[in-house]
Amino acid sequence: MSAVLTLVAAPARRLALLGTGTVGTAFVQRYQSLQARGVALPAFSWLANSRTARACAQAPDHELQQANLAVRGAPALQPWAEAEGLQRGDVVVDATASDDVANWHEQWLARGVHVVTANKLGQGAQLARAQAITDGRLGGGAQYGDSATVGAGLPLLSSLRALVAGGDRIHRVEGVLSGSLAWLFHHYDGQRAFSEWVRKAASAGYTEPDPRVDLSGEDVRRKLLILARASGIALRGEQVAVTSLVPAALAALPTDAALAQLSLLDAPLQVLWQQAQEQGGCLRFVGGFDHDGATVGLRILPLGHPLAGGGQTDNRVAIHSDRYPTQPLLIQGPGAGADVTAAALLDDVLAIVRR
Repeated sequence: MSAVLTLVAAPARRLALLGTGTVGTAFVQRYQSLQARGVALPAFSWLANSRTARACAQAPDHELQQANLAVRGAPALQPWAEAEGLQRGDVVVDATASDDVANWHEQWLARGVHVVTANKLGQGAQLARAQAITDGRLGGGAQYGDSATVGAGLPLLSSLRALVAGGDRIHRVEGVLSGSLAWLFHHYDGQRAFSEWVRKAASAGYTEPDPRVDLSGEDVRRKLLILARASGIALRGEQVAVTSLVPAALAALPTDAALAQLSLLDAPLQVLWQQAQEQGGCLRFVGGFDHDGATVGLRILPLGHPLAGGGQTDNRVAIHSDRYPTQPLLIQGPGAGADVTAAALLDDVLAIVRR
């Protein structure tokens, strides 16, 4: 008697998006553009924000518009995340900056749900959370796409991980890691008030909704933690010494009041810009780490320094290792903006689907 082999097809992968702001909107637009070009993508099944969760019964851009019109009520994410919506093999895209959502990454991965994220609070916050994400990924057999968390898809994380996997030892990494601060210090010329440039950067979507997150160095601190951990260095948050650009009086204000008082930035930055001119250098906001710790802050760099170049929102990162002991590996490219971030998210989705 011949045996009968029954093949059970795996459920088709589906896509869920969390976050319907500028990055989420750009993600939906790029998804539909790629779909129109015939690129094979998972079915867009859900999208959600802090106010509502919607099944994509119609085109994703229509559902996104409706989600953004929803009135604030009881949080919709948790019951949706716990329900039957996300199953093994599905892909959830985190386009938020939410600590609550980052807390779910490990649980989704452990259930076999792939996670693609621009949210730096997964691997750029507590070391225990970053380690739990790794454990969840390994235990659940799921993939974690995080190329959008640092450098908006530049090959920073992939390069570091490839070097480490190849037996290289990373000694030091330093760079201009904030696209918004790169843009600001490529434009700031000491003539127009610094606060005016901050408002322009915010309106262009380069900064976080509260630009103090960028100006405080907190965004760069999170990115350093992600890069260090990808380099095999278990860096903790308290090991990062941050020098903020935000005066104490501005830091203490509620968000709306702070946005109205950005002029408090102007006098200190004018002094620093003048010092850079007198030294024949330029201002760059630099973050760096080695095996002893990490620093974040504004530096005056010689014009010929590897991190002094670039333009616009460019991230510029130097990697020093056994393989690159004297001349560092230099990686440069646009590091801010909703479009490049959304493209990085879609790239990770496609890599998961094609794998």
